[in-house]
Amino acid sequence: MLENADLGKLILRLTLGGLMLFHGIAKLLHGTGFIEGELASHGLPTFLAYGVFIGELLAPLMVVLGYQTRIGALLIVFNMLVAIALVHGHQLLSLGSNGGWALELQAFFLFTAVAVIFLGPGRYKLKN
Repeated sequence: MLENADLGKLILRLTLGGLMLFHGIAKLLHGTGFIEGELASHGLPTFLAYGVFIGELLAPLMVVLGYQTRIGALLIVFNMLVAIALVHGHQLLSLGSNGGWALELQAFFLFTAVAVIFLGPGRYKLKN
């Protein structure tokens, strides 16, 4: 039974980290201009936009590899809370065009990262 739990944790980590990495890669390829604009519109310094590389590249790699997994997942939680506060706050009580919650993707990343914090990396990980 332990092997199944460890395999489940690996699948959870690969899903969370792998899907979040696409967002970070997009920021690498296209820049952080959108985030800088959102920060400026909230009166925050635009250099904070570079923190997205921690939350969307470094942290997902930590989660995927199982290296300091709980810290990586915590960084993703923080990243998602900032994203919701800056960009998606007005959608908290909204439905998307297909009938689902407008924030279901953000909620997936947020709560999956919370689950990884509680579950830990499992057996299939880099040695710490």
